Amino acid sequence: MRTVIAGGHGQIALKLERLLADRGDRPAGIIRRPEQARALTDAGAEPLLLDLEATTPAALAELLAGADAVVFAAGAGPGSGAARKDTVDRDAAVLLADAAELAGVRRYLMISSMGADARAHHPADAVFETYLRAKGAADDAVRSRTALDWTVLRPGRLTDGPGTGLVRLAPSVGRGAVPRADVAAVLAALLHEPATAGRTLELVAGDATVEEAVAAAAGHGA
Repeated sequence: MRTVIAGGHGQIALKLERLLADRGDRPAGIIRRPEQARALTDAGAEPLLLDLEATTPAALAELLAGADAVVFAAGAGPGSGAARKDTVDRDAAVLLADAAELAGVRRYLMISSMGADARAHHPADAVFETYLRAKGAADDAVRSRTALDWTVLRPGRLTDGPGTGLVRLAPSVGRGAVPRADVAAVLAALLHEPATAGRTLELVAGDATVEEAVAAAAGHGA
């Protein structure tokens, strides 16, 4: 299975790439800078150089040729201003959807955020408000694509350190945290579970194994 990951140098993306490579899949990651390529090759992924803020759907579609799935893992990052929340977290996600449709790639996994909402209101933090609105608008745009078998994953607060392999995954799970390693593990499982298409799922640490949680989300039972 060939999976192209937008934002291929991100923390979750690198963990996902290693998981996919270890199980015999063929991951590729889209990066902005050539110096990021080494980290991807070390993870077993093919680096693809392209700036998602300065390209077209047609150019991106060329990189997606032959892919079985795409994952949107790009983000402007916590140190960026409000403008890049729109150009990366929102616009680049829509661009990937456009390109996937052009390339005939149906499976689309979106890494979103708990609380994402195009109408989010956080007057005390304008940048955070813009981020949640950008993620919410991106989710809405992807979910409107009938040509895509999309799954939107909304993790809670992200933490570092090793994953536990135990999660809670459902349309609504309540506030909580989750290790980035477990987010990557859930994404890897979702890629091989087509019955999760068309679902928006929240994710936090829990007491079900990743396999059990994904199977339940797909309607296969615990």
